[in-house]
Amino acid sequence: MQAQTAANVASNAMNKGDVLGTARFAGVQAAKEAASLLPLCGPVLVRNVSVDFNISEAAIDVEAVVDCFDRSGVEMQAFAAATVAALTIYDMCKSADRAMSIGPVVLWERSGDPSNDWRRRDDPD
Repeated sequence: MQAQTAANVASNAMNKGDVLGTARFAGVQAAKEAASLLPLCGPVLVRNVSVDFNISEAAIDVEAVVDCFDRSGVEMQAFAAATVAALTIYDMCKSADRAMSIGPVVLWERSGDPSNDWRRRDDPD
């Protein structure tokens, strides 16, 4: 995104209001609705969803962390949270900056099931 757009988001000066607060709410909602958004994603009992942002000069990184009570992974819930949060940022900032882009979306870590724990070793950029 343009540096001015990132600065406006950081200072809460976008016309549509609190971009990051709205994006956080949208991300949490998306994590909880992942099974209805993704055809083969099974429903899981989500315990906790956090969506955090890191604003740099011309970008906003979105990080979603999801915990669940079930014995299933929640990668799709985390992907839904991060992606919908990013889409919300785009939607709320598009009048000022239509050249923004979203991506890459990557899994950094999966834990909780020792037989299926996984951590990314390379940088996707």
